Parts: sequence; structure tokens; C-alpha cells
Amino acid sequence: MEHAIISAGDHEASPPYASHMIAIEAELDAIRIGDIELDPSRRTVRKSGHRVHLTPKEFELAQLLMSHAGRPIRHARLLAAIWGSGYGLKPEYLRTYVCQLRKKLEDDPEHPQYLVTHSHFGYCFADR
Repeated sequence: MEHAIISAGDHEASPPYASHMIAIEAELDAIRIGDIELDPSRRTVRKSGHRVHLTPKEFELAQLLMSHAGRPIRHARLLAAIWGSGYGLKPEYLRTYVCQLRKKLEDDPEHPQYLVTHSHFGYCFADR
């Protein structure tokens, strides 16, 4: 799979706060992995060029996983980041949302190529 970050813009100006502006823009760069593209600044996801509707929580989960592509993230960390620290012991939330994301992003949700389960650990967005 192709993995690319699409820049949010050029950074020619250099006022005193330019490094801060660059850091903010860098966080908003679109992420493309294979045929899936996530654009945080527009809060959109496209698969093979077609827009995919995600709920706000699905989008946050996809963004977190895609921004750490290739690296598994623990269940507890995902739960805390998306739902808050009080949900660390409620993995059913995470399973439900990953299942929904697979239905929307995978060609074959039963045999995922992007949203990979790491048994007894967490989930990973494949970087290939």
C-alpha cells in the first residue's frame, strides 16, 4: 500500500510565530494509506476517491490509528484518547467502532487489510 502525507501548504513567510503556525498546519496534513485518504482539516475520509461518511468518533479513531500507521496502539490508550479515561475497561466500545470502520473502509471486513487486530493488545492501521 502507498503511504503518503499530503502537505497542507507552503511555509514561505517567517514571522516570529511561523514555527507555531507550521506545527499547527502539520497536524492538519492529510494522510493517505493505500486507497484511503483522511483529511483532518476538512474532517473527510475518501476511499478510492469516494467520500466515506464517518461519525465523529469513527473519524477520531481512524485519525489516531492512521497517524500511527504500522504501530499497534493498546486498547486502553485508544479508549482513553477517544472516549476519555473512564472508558479504559470498556473494550466493547472499541470493538464496536472498529467493526463499523471495517465495514466502511475495508474491501472485505471479515479479512481486514487496514484495521488489523493485535490480539490481547490493541489495533493497528497497516502502513503498507
